[in-house]
Amino acid sequence: MSLRFDGQVAIVTGAGAGLDRCHALGLAERGAAVVVNDLGVTTDGQASGSDAAHAVVEEIRAKGGRAMANGADVTDFDAVQAMVEAAIAEFGQVDILVNNAGILLDKSFAKMELPAFKKVVDVHLFGTANCCKAVWGHMVERGYGRIVVTTSCSGMYGNFGQSNYGAAKAGVVGLMNTLAIEGAKKDIRVNTLAPTAATRMTESLLTPETLALLQPETITPGLLALVAEDAPTKMILGAGGGCFAEIRITETQGVALLDEDLTPEGVIAAMDRIRDPEGAEVMDNAFSQTRKYARGGAAVRGLPLPWNDI
Repeated sequence: MSLRFDGQVAIVTGAGAGLDRCHALGLAERGAAVVVNDLGVTTDGQASGSDAAHAVVEEIRAKGGRAMANGADVTDFDAVQAMVEAAIAEFGQVDILVNNAGILLDKSFAKMELPAFKKVVDVHLFGTANCCKAVWGHMVERGYGRIVVTTSCSGMYGNFGQSNYGAAKAGVVGLMNTLAIEGAKKDIRVNTLAPTAATRMTESLLTPETLALLQPETITPGLLALVAEDAPTKMILGAGGGCFAEIRITETQGVALLDEDLTPEGVIAAMDRIRDPEGAEVMDNAFSQTRKYARGGAAVRGLPLPWNDI
């Protein structure tokens, strides 16, 4: 069956251009009413007076869809809260939140001033947290919600000159991990999209040939899957050029050291075994790691498990 969002309402941040414009159009084409949020700034966060959000709204309405523009700054919680309230007043509820608003202030860490570091973290990480917080109570009350946060290969793997951006984009994954756990009982599913796309933020970094392959339209199908009624939760979906892959944070089996081996020298000597990827597994939550280490420590010492539930 065709995926539809009829009767649902989505907020898409940063949707005046690029990837999230494509997301907003994709949601609207499949029946969702869309709040097109865009502050109207350049890629470095400077005000530009853009009417981009209104243009996207008109594009959606011209095709028979429902949409409204909103210029809230995602770093201003009061403005974000007012945006959510306006969406509820206009459309009745909010079912979907897509966080994508962002800026770039690239520079090597040695040359980067801390205000530039903070500004990028404020937009990407705190902006995402503000938007999630503003819809969270509403979604809990309704017993339904679909949220996507946007990370980057820079956050997952690192990229020269993007310490601020990488830190922020890694941070939203940590936020997703916890919100997915906390929202599970209320059917609030939270996922992460890790796109590689040709947008204003990447056009100066990639060759024209590469940009041609990585159009935003090749990524939006993945986004729509992550906000569907039967979407997964706590998933990091890599996407670009029509390719999709799951990114997983795993932990190796590792080793348990005892007595004379429980030293820095012992750790160094065991490094190959510690880093051996065979049998690596995903931890369900933070206590999963605690449980694993308690079991391993007890086993190597010949002791009973310290807790019955381990």
